[in-house]
Amino acid sequence: MQFSVTFRHMDATDALKNYAKDKLERIKKFLPDPIAVHVVMSKERHTHRADVNVQLHNGLKIAGHEITDDMYSSIDQVVHKIERQVRRYKDKLRAHKGKSNFEAVTWTHSVIAEGEVDGEPEAAVAAGPVEAPPPVAAPIPVVVRPPPVVRKTEKFHASPMSVYEAIMQLNLLHEEFLVFRSDQTGAVNVVYRREDGTYGLIETPPPGN
Repeated sequence: MQFSVTFRHMDATDALKNYAKDKLERIKKFLPDPIAVHVVMSKERHTHRADVNVQLHNGLKIAGHEITDDMYSSIDQVVHKIERQVRRYKDKLRAHKGKSNFEAVTWTHSVIAEGEVDGEPEAAVAAGPVEAPPPVAAPIPVVVRPPPVVRKTEKFHASPMSVYEAIMQLNLLHEEFLVFRSDQTGAVNVVYRREDGTYGLIETPPPGN
């Protein structure tokens, strides 16, 4: 198992690194093939966050994070969360081969904020000074809207898989939605969580249609 640790805003210690590695060895027996694990430990004021990302050779990924007031406790809780999901899907994880007639396609996710004027969020700003309305009808002032600002953009890959595998991957990543490529049609689809505990599916036409 390839294992790496990144420490952010805190001192790197072998004790924490070895503790995380020993804990994550517990889930290895449930997985179908050799894996690569990356752990990120970060501290902000009095909170300690542990992020775990697992890459399987069949293309599936497993991830989770926990925040507590102690790093050892954060590691314990995130490993427990991941182990619970891995146990749930262990048979499907072993059966997934990651092979398809279609290749993964790249997609991006951006965080966009509304434009600001003088540090305040912009709703609708009239050009020029605001004056009392004249006694006769006046032209409607031009509304100046600053363009949206892209704060962050991340690149991802929509891998080919079935709807059930997409739901499994969604849960293994603890995400709210997942973009994937249908292993039957090659179309880019989306599965997402609904408030009632079910899942939604957004389907697009296959390529060339």
